[in-house]
Amino acid sequence: MPHDRPWAWLAAGWNDLWASPVLGLSYGAALALGGWVLALLAQRTQTLWAILPATAGFFLVAPLLAAGLYEVSRRRAVGLGSSWPQALDGFRRNGGQLAMMGGVLLLLHLFWVRLAGLLFALCFGAGATPSLERLPLDMLASERLLPFLIAGTGAGFLLAALAFGISALSIPMLVARDVSAIEAVIASWRGVMENWRAMTLWAGLIVLFTGLALVPFFLGLVVALPLIGHATWHAYRDIYPDQPWGPAP
Repeated sequence: MPHDRPWAWLAAGWNDLWASPVLGLSYGAALALGGWVLALLAQRTQTLWAILPATAGFFLVAPLLAAGLYEVSRRRAVGLGSSWPQALDGFRRNGGQLAMMGGVLLLLHLFWVRLAGLLFALCFGAGATPSLERLPLDMLASERLLPFLIAGTGAGFLLAALAFGISALSIPMLVARDVSAIEAVIASWRGVMENWRAMTLWAGLIVLFTGLALVPFFLGLVVALPLIGHATWHAYRDIYPDQPWGPAP
């Protein structure tokens, strides 16, 4: 597969987004609202340090959250329109196996948050709870910032790579087909490894677009999440073109 195929997936995802703009943008808005709630909880519980790892952990669970978007793209590919109830069929059709995948991704997310907390405590002290206003300056002034960044970035990269490999194609497959989570994970890992150039670019684009979307206090997710979700469906269809499209209602 050509390494630049992700651009075609994005173009197809963009077309899907604007074919059902209200549904897609409201889907993204719901995720942005969730980000605000998490940030507010972190502020109220004096765990502001957890905002960054929790935000980074969003990359681990986002593929599951986009299952409804995969269903919208699937329906459009077979000539069907979509509404909110029909989009939610993406979660219900193979619900047990999707729940299993969700459990795995949630465990990875929780492990990352706990690991980030441990690294923060080791580098800055267990009782370090600076205010949001002082947090950046206190970290920049600390001689332990570099070890924290190196360890945190390395651990985050490994967990993100693992999550991407097992979920990049498995969740669209679970939406489209009646297969087990284990079969879908194996197929996802194989598809990523066999097309590693294209999938490496795709992973980089996901990080770039999502990272930029998070900067304006999660507002960019309103567009970025549905775009990436729809494009992910087209990545799955491009890598596994001979597999069934899924049932039509």
